[in-house]
Amino acid sequence: RSPVRVLCGSNWSLVLQGQWMLEFYAPWCPACRQIESTWESFAKESEHLGITVGKVDVTQEPGLSGRFFVTTLPTIYHANDGVFRRYRGSRTLEDLQGYILERKWEAVEPVAGWKSPSSIMMHGMAGLFHFSGWIRQIHNYLTGTLGIHVWVSYGIFILATLLIGLFLGL
Repeated sequence: RSPVRVLCGSNWSLVLQGQWMLEFYAPWCPACRQIESTWESFAKESEHLGITVGKVDVTQEPGLSGRFFVTTLPTIYHANDGVFRRYRGSRTLEDLQGYILERKWEAVEPVAGWKSPSSIMMHGMAGLFHFSGWIRQIHNYLTGTLGIHVWVSYGIFILATLLIGLFLGL
């Protein structure tokens, strides 16, 4: 059993309490696969370090990747009682441990309040990422299940966008 805590939309708020290191990854990402064993080893030392180590699969949790505004993979965050800092250091076990033991995270500027994963702004961003996943599912249904040509599907979305805009404008 892995010592890495898997986080999802329903339990992500656990990172608001205590000290965490959190990795955002995708199973298809070569760089993510490259640090996987290091991340597991880091998690095995987590009790000694006084932290919790977690991970988020961005392919399964688009809302969380939106909430944290993840644009590159893998992305690592340090969280201490709800204050988030992006980890940009080396991804070796020694450097990850040193970041915690030597409290190097204190020298890193925290994520701005409005960009914090717990802010209203990032809550809205998570909703947009969920919405984009919903649109992708509809597109896949139209093209895959119903056999509609891709460009016809795009046309349907364009028409829907225009109609919604007109409706809201009224």
